[in-house]
Amino acid sequence: MSFAKEVKEELSRHTGSSRHCQLAELAALIAYSGAKLPDGNTEDEPVIELENELTSGKCFTLLVKTFNIFKNADAGQYLSGSKLKLGGPDELRMLSQVLDSDVLIQKSCCMRAYLRGAFLAAGSVSDPDKSYHFEIVCRDAGSAAVIKDILKHFDIKAGEIIRKNHNVVYIKEGAAIVDALGVMEAHVALMDYENARILKEMRNSLNRRVNCETANIGKTVTASVKQTDDIKKVMAMPDYRQLPYGIRQIADLRLKYPDASLKELGEMCDPPIGKSGVNHRLRKLSDIANKG
Repeated sequence: MSFAKEVKEELSRHTGSSRHCQLAELAALIAYSGAKLPDGNTEDEPVIELENELTSGKCFTLLVKTFNIFKNADAGQYLSGSKLKLGGPDELRMLSQVLDSDVLIQKSCCMRAYLRGAFLAAGSVSDPDKSYHFEIVCRDAGSAAVIKDILKHFDIKAGEIIRKNHNVVYIKEGAAIVDALGVMEAHVALMDYENARILKEMRNSLNRRVNCETANIGKTVTASVKQTDDIKKVMAMPDYRQLPYGIRQIADLRLKYPDASLKELGEMCDPPIGKSGVNHRLRKLSDIANKG
C-alpha cells in the first residue's frame, strides 16, 4: 500500500466531533472530488459520484452525522463504489444551501476539517523515503486560493502550478509536509513520515560526510605523491646537501612517512614546527624541483 493511501485511510476514519467541522469536511469532499450536487429538479434519483470508494464512504458517514439523510439505512443501499445515492429533493436542496455557505471555514478547527476533506478527495503525498511532495489538485484558481489560505493560516508555505488545466497546490519541504499532516490530524502518518524523514536526512548527512572525507583523502594522497616526486628530483641534484637543514629534514621525513599529515610531519621535526612551517618547506622543495 502506498504512503498516500495509508494517509487517506487514516483520515477516512477520523471525523470531527462538531457539526460545523463535519459540514466543512463534507463540503470539501464534494467540491474537490469534482462532483456536482444534482439540482433536484429531475425525476431521476439524485446521485453524486466521488473520487473512489474511500471518499464516497466518508461522504456517506458525514451525511448521516450532519443531515440524517439515510435514516439508519444500510450503507449498501446507497453506496455503489464511488457513487452515492442521496435522499429526496428536500434534503438535496438543504444540503446544497449549506455546502454553498461561505461561513463553513471561519474557525481553525473547520479549516483543519476542510483541508482533510480536500486531501481525501484530490490530494496525494509521496513516500518520504523517495521524495518530499504533497499536493491537492483543485478545479480552478479560486479553490486553490482557499487551500493556500488555509495552509497560510497554519504558517505553511505552499506553491501553485497549472497541470492539465487544473490548479495544483503543492508543498516540497519535508518539515512543511509534516505540519500539513498535523493540521489534517493524520497523527499516525505524521509520526511515520517524520521518522522516515529523520532517517533519510541522517543517511544523506552521513553520505555527504563520507564523500567529503573521501575527497579530502584523495587530495591528500595526490599532494603526497607530488611532494614525493619533487623531493626525489631535488635529492638527485648535485647541490642538494647545500640546502638548509630544515628543508632537508622535511624532505627526509616526507619520504619516510608518505601518509603523514602536515601536522604530524611538523611534530616529528627537531625542533617541532607548525603546519604552516611544514607547508612552506614543502613549497620550497617544489619550487626547487620546478626550477631544476
